[in-house]
Amino acid sequence: MSYAGPDFEPPRPRRSRRGPLTVAVAALVPGALAGWLVWQAVGDSGDGSREAGPSATSSSPAVSAAPRSPTASGKGDGKGRDGDEPSSTPTASASRPAASGPLKGKVVVIDPGHNSGNFRHTSEINRQVDIGTNHKECDTTGTSTNAGYTEATFTLDVARRMRTLLQEQGATVEFTQDGDRPWGPCVDERARIGNKAHADAVVSVHADGSAAGNRGFHVILPGSVHAGAADTRPIVAPSRDLGERIAGNFVRVTGSAPSNYVGGGTGLVTREDLGGLNLSTVPKVFIECGNMRDSKDAALLTSETWRQKAARGISEGIVSFLRG
Repeated sequence: MSYAGPDFEPPRPRRSRRGPLTVAVAALVPGALAGWLVWQAVGDSGDGSREAGPSATSSSPAVSAAPRSPTASGKGDGKGRDGDEPSSTPTASASRPAASGPLKGKVVVIDPGHNSGNFRHTSEINRQVDIGTNHKECDTTGTSTNAGYTEATFTLDVARRMRTLLQEQGATVEFTQDGDRPWGPCVDERARIGNKAHADAVVSVHADGSAAGNRGFHVILPGSVHAGAADTRPIVAPSRDLGERIAGNFVRVTGSAPSNYVGGGTGLVTREDLGGLNLSTVPKVFIECGNMRDSKDAALLTSETWRQKAARGISEGIVSFLRG
């Protein structure tokens, strides 16, 4: 999504996961970032190559990439949906039964940002919804690379790769949308899906649309909000734990740098204006995997090899969080 633009995603209290984890978490992100700085001294991951950094090749089987639907306008072609209007009842995309593994019994909701059909439904996605602190658009079209590879295509591809990796660990994985609806869902419904699933972790996958020269990833954490239907106070601490673990593993696996334009080099940003975070009652973060409007980041985001690494990095952060 565009960093300055609207967001995506509603409430159930959860126990804090801090305590003994604090030392481990505190060491994880700085250690990973330090490792990136060492690697950066000997080689630039931003050279536009299809490989990003020194991470090991994934031993997990590659997931079939989501069908690409780039257009010159960067809006997508609207394919892969059933053509019906989405239900007003929150639903999650079906998931195959979880395998036996260390995450057996854990529920992860993955929220692929935007929808390739949103541009065909401007009146629907421009409708204002309540995000607790104020009202914002239901959703947005998202961004794209200069060549027209859309954010919605990217997010769904990475999300599907994550689903395979997490299911191999035994997790039950649900989606907010799986290319199976013509637009949306709205940001409040996206949050409601995670809440209704009583998810142990929710991750919303995005790519930014900032200015050229702005590079790197950042993880967006919920700020402390208590207004209207929003009360993030119970999830602030566990969401930060989740976000720190994802950031550390994303650096380690992809070799990508933390954002050079937000977050002060930490790869972490706290926001109070995103409905998908404000309305969540379960631990949740957003990740902006890179900037689609920068040519070097775009070369990574459009690489299947790098997207598999991105899926691994995010998934391994989720596994670390869930296993404590």
